[in-house]
Amino acid sequence: MNDSASTALLLSAEDVPPVHEYNAAGRSPFLLTCDHYGRLIPRLLGDLGVSESELTRHIAWDIGIAGVAEALSAHLDAHLIVQRYSRLVIDCNRPPHVASSIPRISEATTIPGNEGLSREAAAIRRAQIFDPYHRRIGEIIDQRGSAGLPTVLVSLHSFTPVYAGIARPWHIGTLYHRDTHLPPLLLKLLRAEGDLVVGDNEPYAVSDETDYTIPVHGEARGLMNTGIEIRQDLISDVAGETAWADRLARILGEAEVVLRAQRLI
Repeated sequence: MNDSASTALLLSAEDVPPVHEYNAAGRSPFLLTCDHYGRLIPRLLGDLGVSESELTRHIAWDIGIAGVAEALSAHLDAHLIVQRYSRLVIDCNRPPHVASSIPRISEATTIPGNEGLSREAAAIRRAQIFDPYHRRIGEIIDQRGSAGLPTVLVSLHSFTPVYAGIARPWHIGTLYHRDTHLPPLLLKLLRAEGDLVVGDNEPYAVSDETDYTIPVHGEARGLMNTGIEIRQDLISDVAGETAWADRLARILGEAEVVLRAQRLI
């Protein structure tokens, strides 16, 4: 599997493109991204040696976030850019040089199809999945800038309620590093809801070593940005996805009003 991947194109005519977009003409200042939207695996790679039951778990994708992202895009009139292949093929929110970019073990699950991967095979995964996704995000940010549209980057994710046996109490978390404008405002608005346990850089914190989308497309370009993580059991069905999309649309709408009043967008 690894040898064939290193000598042939990874994605065939039967595989879908990695990048998909919704509401490309949206006029909202919020640009939505979804790094772990899908769990597809290129036909050439089979199932990576992983059982179907494992491929439906959080190790393969961000459960529930696709429905939230699509509905939120519609509510906000916001452009949404998503990546449709599993994070087990290549994680589009990891710097390509780190070990977790193409994991050999995810949580406690071994990924046989990633063991002994040649440098050439890894480079092909990057060239055909990772690079097109991030190139498209960069192109859209450039186009918005040329058109005079403000851009606030929101990277959408979901997290498992229990990781490595440890329960996570947060309903939602705001993830950030260098932005001092949007994350504090979003935390304030989320906490004002009164019924949420809100994570401040929980269950993860953004860093240059562990993240890619926010550091490269948000921070390096001087854009306001935040990551949003929603607990997966809250968005495991259509009702949950709809409720959280509605709530986030309202809260981000309130944030937009404040940012415009402060002339930050």
